[in-house]
Amino acid sequence: MAEVTRTGTPTISTPFPGKEHFIVGLKAGEAIAGGDALYIKSDGLAWKATGAAANAAAACAGFAATPASVGEAVTIARGVMIGYGPNVAGTPSAPGTPLYLSGTVPGGLADAASTGGTVPIAYAVGDGRIFAKSNW
Repeated sequence: MAEVTRTGTPTISTPFPGKEHFIVGLKAGEAIAGGDALYIKSDGLAWKATGAAANAAAACAGFAATPASVGEAVTIARGVMIGYGPNVAGTPSAPGTPLYLSGTVPGGLADAASTGGTVPIAYAVGDGRIFAKSNW
């Protein structure tokens, strides 16, 4: 398993995403970067998802649309294209490559399943974008 690195600033590239693609009205429980995989903790806050264990933190609700500091509003996007530049060891991920919740980098992606990240939560599109979904 290898970690997937982002290049540039992850941004939504779906031309006209609908309201069904977003979860709004949440606050960040920790510092969140744009493109981080997120879950909604029982405290009602958005936290970085992790596949380190098969627990609540592995239930990815989607991806951070923009960065957020602790206590700031955060928007979770899913079912959208995100400019992410998915790379593994400096090599762009091939189109159609399934991407999983990382077991070692909170909020990150990996090119293979982890203990808690057993199903793909994104797919590489091949032009620097990913199709971001969730495992909810």
